[in-house]
Amino acid sequence: MSSTDNNIPQQSSVYPELTPAQKKENRAISVALIFVIVVVAVLAIIGFCFLREPAEIIEGQADATSVRISGKLPGRVRALYVKEGDMVKKGDTLVHIHSSVVDARLSQAEAMESAASAQNRKVDAGTRSQIVTAAEQIVAQAQAATVIARKTYERMENLYKERVVSEQRRDEAKAAYDAAVAAEGAAKAQLSLAHAGAQSEDKQSSAALVDVARSGVQEVSAVLEDQYLTAPCDGQIDQIYPEEGELVSLATPIMSLLKISDKYVTFNVREDLLNDMKTGDRIRIMIPALDKMETEAEIYYVRDMGDYATWRSTKATGQWDSRTFQVKARPVDSIPALRPGMTVIYRK
Repeated sequence: MSSTDNNIPQQSSVYPELTPAQKKENRAISVALIFVIVVVAVLAIIGFCFLREPAEIIEGQADATSVRISGKLPGRVRALYVKEGDMVKKGDTLVHIHSSVVDARLSQAEAMESAASAQNRKVDAGTRSQIVTAAEQIVAQAQAATVIARKTYERMENLYKERVVSEQRRDEAKAAYDAAVAAEGAAKAQLSLAHAGAQSEDKQSSAALVDVARSGVQEVSAVLEDQYLTAPCDGQIDQIYPEEGELVSLATPIMSLLKISDKYVTFNVREDLLNDMKTGDRIRIMIPALDKMETEAEIYYVRDMGDYATWRSTKATGQWDSRTFQVKARPVDSIPALRPGMTVIYRK
C-alpha cells in the first residue's frame, strides 16, 4: 500500500454516539413511561373490580285526591263564592245555582198540596161543582207533574247510559217519576169519586191524596237544596268549569276540590322492577322541587295498567314484553310544601 493511502481520513458512523447525559435522559423517559403504563393498568383493574351497575331511577309525580262538586239541580250559575286556589273548609258555600223551572215546580207542588187539603176538608160536604172543579185541577196538575218527572227520568237514564251519573241517581229519578204517576192516578181516582158522589171511603182517599201532594212538595224541596252547593271536605279549589251566568245541566261538575290532606305519589313501573315495590313496603323518595328533599313513603296500591302500557320487546330472542304497573305510595311524614304535579324520584 502506498503512503498516500495512509493519509485518507476514516469515515464517521451514521449515528453519532450518545453522550452520557443523553443516555441518562433517555433512561429517565423510559422509566417514566413504564411507570405511567403501570399506573393506568392498575387503575383500570381497580375500576373493573369495583364497577357497579348504575342505580335504576324511577320518576313519578305527586298528586292528591280530587272531589268533583256537582248537584241534581239544572239551572243557571247565579254566583260563585270561591275562585281557583282558595282553601275551603267542609260546609263552606261554593256556588249558587238558580232554576226558575224548579221554582215553578215547587209552586205547583204547593198548590197541589193546598188543593188536596181543601178537598179533604170538603169531602164530607157532598159533591159540589167546586169540588169537582178542584179535583179536575188536581188531575191537571198531577199530569203536568208526571210529564216533568218523566222527562227528568229520561234525561237521567241517558246520562246513566253515558256513565255521567250513578245508578242511584237514576233510581231516584225513576222513583220520582213513579211517584208522579201514582199521584196522577190518585188524582184521577179522586175526580171519579167526586163525580160519583161522596162515600164513606172518600175521606181516606182524600187524606191519601194530601199525603201524595205533600210528598211532591218534599221532593221538589229536596232538589232545591242543591241550589247552594257546599264543600264536602276541607281542601283547595282546583278547577272551576262554568262561569257565572252559564247554564248547567243535571249532575254537571261545577268545580273540583283537592283534598290536600290526602297526598300521594304515583309511579309507572315495569314489572321487572316490582320486586322491591310491594304493597306495605316503605321506599325512599326524593323531591327535586323541595331542595332535593328525601323522605319515606309507604306503598298502598299496585295495579296493572293494561295492554296499552306494555313495554314491547325489540328483539326476537332473549327478551320478552313487560307490562307496566301503577304504584301509589303515601308519604310517611306530612309535607305541607308538597304540591300535586311535583316530580318525585325513586332510586332502586
